Amino acid sequence: MRIWNRSPAVDSHDARALRRVSLRTRVLQAVLVVAALALLALATASARGLDPAKPTFLPEGSGVLVVDLSLSIGPKDYTDVRRTVRRLIDDDGSMGLVIFSDLAYELSPPGTPVSELRPLLRYLVPRREARADAGLPVNPWSESFSAGTRISSALELGRDMLVRDKVKNGFILLVSDLVTAPEDVPELARTLHALRRQSLTIRVVPLSPLEAGRTVFETLLGQDALIEPSQLRNPQRVAVKTQAALPVGFLVLGGILLAVLAANERFAGRLGLPPMRRQRA
Repeated sequence: MRIWNRSPAVDSHDARALRRVSLRTRVLQAVLVVAALALLALATASARGLDPAKPTFLPEGSGVLVVDLSLSIGPKDYTDVRRTVRRLIDDDGSMGLVIFSDLAYELSPPGTPVSELRPLLRYLVPRREARADAGLPVNPWSESFSAGTRISSALELGRDMLVRDKVKNGFILLVSDLVTAPEDVPELARTLHALRRQSLTIRVVPLSPLEAGRTVFETLLGQDALIEPSQLRNPQRVAVKTQAALPVGFLVLGGILLAVLAANERFAGRLGLPPMRRQRA
């Protein structure tokens, strides 16, 4: 008894006539295989450039940090200001810097690496502590700032800096107790409304704010614009979330790769034949 284990085949006396078709199929198959490998290599390279979304409390782009250093900022508030600055340094972006009380000062332009904010930390201490301990520097703006506060002027300066430097996707991060002078309230409302019309993103870290100040900002900007200082301790709890950009290139390459593989199966695949029955001799 002998069992034949040959692969399924079609007996044909016209094999020579099929050589051209067979050669064309082999060439097409080779081209599709090379294209598939090239697309796979490109998709792999594209995927390596995709970084997972990093938890942060700011939108993408460059912005201006606006810090309130008026006399109403208390010891606990300075702790929250330092925490905010440290988070910015950890996020490793670029920002300009404005400090203000009744007057606003530009300390660094937009696009400045946030690592340049590190020396600022040593000055972000309450005035009483700075004067009581000779080892701590006195806030260098203490003598020039008065007790009054004008948040509107600081926000307008931040906007002017972004416009001046032609910053795209710019934003303003305000760190303040949201207490402004009574005569500044109407101007603050107009400023916030104008910033919204200009599609300028504003984020606010409230420092022990009074209910009236919080209400003004929540009404004009929405609750999502406010980031509580306690949220900065845990990036996952930050209300303002960012998402990684859609990997369009990777998706396109993947789609073309699938199309090439489908074409290979359709035009260069083997002809399927039913299995042959075993023959016994």
